[in-house]
Amino acid sequence: MRFTTRTEYGLVCLVYLARHVSSDMIKIKDIVKAERFSMTYVEKILQKLRAANIVISHQGKGGGYLLAKPSSEITLKEIIEALEGGTFDVFCEPSVREHIVCTHLCLCGITPVWAKTKRLLDEYYSSVTLEMVAQGGGNEKEPQKALAENAMILERKQNGGESINS
Repeated sequence: MRFTTRTEYGLVCLVYLARHVSSDMIKIKDIVKAERFSMTYVEKILQKLRAANIVISHQGKGGGYLLAKPSSEITLKEIIEALEGGTFDVFCEPSVREHIVCTHLCLCGITPVWAKTKRLLDEYYSSVTLEMVAQGGGNEKEPQKALAENAMILERKQNGGESINS
């Protein structure tokens, strides 16, 4: 699993929008100036996020971008899927498998591992909101505590209710 700069920059742009919530639209040039990103790249990223209904935009005087919904309702999973197409590619899934040649499919013991990996990542990324990420960049400890608690809950869930450390 490897995320591209599209996801990293997209998250940074969304955090910027989340931290600058107001009635005014946020202009791309403000994000570009603050984050030192390429204008063209940010435009492409925001277009993908707009297509996924994560941000809204208006053109013309007073135009710009805003989050389409509160940052507490936007999950990391939604963002990653909008920018990367998915959180984790399981090559054994039928939609992917038809494009690769695998001679070990009927004997493969790895498929359940990849499927569980995707399920765990999807569950975890679904539990992390943009609000948590945006607040986690400051001195507040609550978002980091919530992220750690989410990870522990998922770990216990996957181990039948018992902690690995038990």
